[in-house]
Amino acid sequence: MIRPRQALFLAGLILSGSFLTLIFLRTNAGYTILKPTTVWLGDQKEVRPTPIYKPSPTYTPPPIHDRFPALATSTPPPIPSYNVPEKDGWEKYGLEVAPPLIIGFTRSWPMLLQTVVSYITAGWPPEQIYVVENTGMQQANARGQLTLQHPWYLNHSALKRLGVNIVQTPVLLSFAQLQNFYLSLSYTYSWPYYFWSHMDVLALGHENGFEGLTARAGEPGYKSLYTLCLEELNRTVTTDERWGLRFFAYDHLTLQNPRAIEDINGWDTLIPYYMTDCDTYTRLHMRNWSQKDANCGVITDTSVALNDLLALYRDPSVVPDFLDPNPPPPPPPPPPPLPQSPEEGNQKRELEPTDPIEYWKVLLSVADRMFHYKHGDRGRNTWQSGQHGGQNEPFYYDSAGFGEALEVLTEAGKEVFRRKWGHNNCDLIVGGGLKFEDQWQVLKDW
Repeated sequence: MIRPRQALFLAGLILSGSFLTLIFLRTNAGYTILKPTTVWLGDQKEVRPTPIYKPSPTYTPPPIHDRFPALATSTPPPIPSYNVPEKDGWEKYGLEVAPPLIIGFTRSWPMLLQTVVSYITAGWPPEQIYVVENTGMQQANARGQLTLQHPWYLNHSALKRLGVNIVQTPVLLSFAQLQNFYLSLSYTYSWPYYFWSHMDVLALGHENGFEGLTARAGEPGYKSLYTLCLEELNRTVTTDERWGLRFFAYDHLTLQNPRAIEDINGWDTLIPYYMTDCDTYTRLHMRNWSQKDANCGVITDTSVALNDLLALYRDPSVVPDFLDPNPPPPPPPPPPPLPQSPEEGNQKRELEPTDPIEYWKVLLSVADRMFHYKHGDRGRNTWQSGQHGGQNEPFYYDSAGFGEALEVLTEAGKEVFRRKWGHNNCDLIVGGGLKFEDQWQVLKDW
């Protein structure tokens, strides 16, 4: 070890072209031979290559706008009175704990906010909702360092004003990893069950009534979306010892048994996105955990958000409609509309809903249009690229590059699935004759 009092200087230095080579180091104890270290400094006369950049986009969608501006300055308005949950109402169903609803978030704040508000206005107690921030932004959102146009922006203050819980993942997780993170939350909070939902849905109860389930809202026997979930949870845990999942509109809303996920060794994180649901749900079948469909309301898969989320509070001054957060290039402008007659104007105003149930019918119609819009020609995940700002903000990552990287990971996961099961589609049991123990043990069958 060279001590502070020891003299240190370079005994030998050879400069050869653009190479720098260190040979000797001298101390007061004598010479020490070092292993030569060569650093390429570059030939100053050599012309370096020029990167070929991608062409600039010919069209950039307009900036997104706040879908709930009133939330920035005031508490949210009251939800429809018939959907207000009874305090500790879950206890009437003999449940161990209040059922949590977990909603994972990565990007597109307007979509998440719509999902959260729709569950709250459908009767889910906000204190039982857990938003999992899975953005990879570390503390940037919690500190308010990101702006609305940042793809991974999430407004902690707005969510707290709504009364929901926020849980942050330590790093960005894939979908399969996020599901295992939900399982870890069940250990942290001692949850014997939990609901989880995608962040791109619009939830509505059966406010016009549904035969065999609920009366019309405001009438005796009406049950909100939340109440129907409590009933299904009670029925499930009391009648099925080996229940695994309950699907409400496939897994757009899911009731999950943590013991079942434990039994199949969790979600396969090497299949990070598409096909990981097929892998997990099939392994549950192979281990004889039940999976059944249930009905608590209308859970719509969407790619767009309502223009004004006050519509979900049945604000009569708001006519429900939606805008695409990532719209396609606009078509040529249409010809100017003809002047509207007074009779037509009066007719339009008369069609604007005032009765809560009629308003719900309009919301249901808009939700249906949302669904068909998402599953149209553009692709169902275009909403994920609706925000194009955030450059120079903390933890910024190019949005288009992120999307392209996810496509690569998705395709890699599909290949992992094929090699794991030796089968190239989801029909593993009937079409492949496979059982739980066959994972990574069989040759491909195609």
